[in-house]
Amino acid sequence: MCNASPSQSCSTLCAIEPFPMGVTIHFEGQLTCDDNYNKLIEVAKVFAEENDFQYFLFQEKNKLLQRVRDEKDWDYLGSTKGIQLQPDENCDPLILEFDETLYLQEYCKTQFTDISVHILIIDLLRQIQHFFKSITIEDEGEYWETSDINILQQHIDSCFKAMEDVKKENSKMEGPFRLKDGRIVDLMEND
Repeated sequence: MCNASPSQSCSTLCAIEPFPMGVTIHFEGQLTCDDNYNKLIEVAKVFAEENDFQYFLFQEKNKLLQRVRDEKDWDYLGSTKGIQLQPDENCDPLILEFDETLYLQEYCKTQFTDISVHILIIDLLRQIQHFFKSITIEDEGEYWETSDINILQQHIDSCFKAMEDVKKENSKMEGPFRLKDGRIVDLMEND
């Protein structure tokens, strides 16, 4: 996997437009109280240590979180706090970043890592869901809903096949690439 950003080149690659696809877990919700924030952080730290995930805590005074609600931009600017876990080098970071109202909206792409990492992330989300007033989880691998590893594997296989098909149709498409923020882009077009 190449490390690149839309303004960087990787060998002769110039990232212009990322191609959207992948097996990603999207999640958003609001915690019930500050005490549950502290409990959630402790659960996440223990989970990271038990599974050999690197992690760090963070707090920002003035951060822009780009969010979407009902397919419209719904950005937040203000203080944030949370924990970032790195389940595997071939996976997006798992970021649990909360705004001042204890709301979070995040995602984690998992298709380039071992299937067990996707399952572990879902396991952590199940462990922390009771700390939320409400939480919505959209798992493109359908493991959250079904706990069926075969369905998850089918989604991963379909993603790789789609990537190969796109590469065959457009020889300028290459990937995957890791961006500076640790996120993974499946495919990008070169010059």
